[in-house]
Amino acid sequence: MPLLEPGHPSDDQPPGIRLEVAHLAFAGVTLFRDFVLELPGGRWTCLLGPSGVGKSTLLRLLAGLLPGAVRSASDGLPLRGRIAWMAQSDLLFPWLSVLENAILGYRLRRAPRALLEEKRAQARVLLAELGLGDRLDAAPATLSGGMRQRVALARTLLEERPVVLMDEPFSALDAITRHRLQDLAAELLVGRTVVLVTHSPREALRLGHEVRILNGRPVRLESPLVLAGRPPRAATDPGLIALEARLLARLAGERTQREAA
Repeated sequence: MPLLEPGHPSDDQPPGIRLEVAHLAFAGVTLFRDFVLELPGGRWTCLLGPSGVGKSTLLRLLAGLLPGAVRSASDGLPLRGRIAWMAQSDLLFPWLSVLENAILGYRLRRAPRALLEEKRAQARVLLAELGLGDRLDAAPATLSGGMRQRVALARTLLEERPVVLMDEPFSALDAITRHRLQDLAAELLVGRTVVLVTHSPREALRLGHEVRILNGRPVRLESPLVLAGRPPRAATDPGLIALEARLLARLAGERTQREAA
């Protein structure tokens, strides 16, 4: 059985998304005001910014998990049921095995038996590719943080949705595994509308078609950095390394300004 089917048929192009937030505040502090985000369809958008700026909140707004935003898709169809969301926390059910956690969405939606068996078969192949082929029956409590994160990644990929939102999906992984799984995600999510929140400029530059930086309070969104070539890009590419240095300098400057404010 193939790992997963990369991309989507030509008659089911993943939509672009527009998000509008008139005003959103927490504990009396305004986080977003008159905020608009346009996401191109079928491409990766990577979000960078200092901790606490609102990246995870923005992802939840896009997922429809928080009130206060207006979402619209470029094809005019509802976004409900077309988004897969991977949170920072792995959100694994402790009483389910690795394999059953990977197909959790289908279980919760009471998918027909035939579809469940198909997804179990896909999950076995994908989990083996993620280095968990010998842990299919393991309980989440027996796994390391990186292993748990890989199960959550498998669950997200198995949803095969046209829109995928991921909040630091590789943060708990060692450098080699992180690099390999970046490549795998880029392969399996080609042609999807992907939003990736990350603290790693290099990761954003490897995987993104566009990189956006969030900063300030209320949040401001800088003009997109549009990248040439197809992800995943080589981490050793001199142009990528030069861009990483520029992004790090910009992020460091914004952090200094924020701390001084």
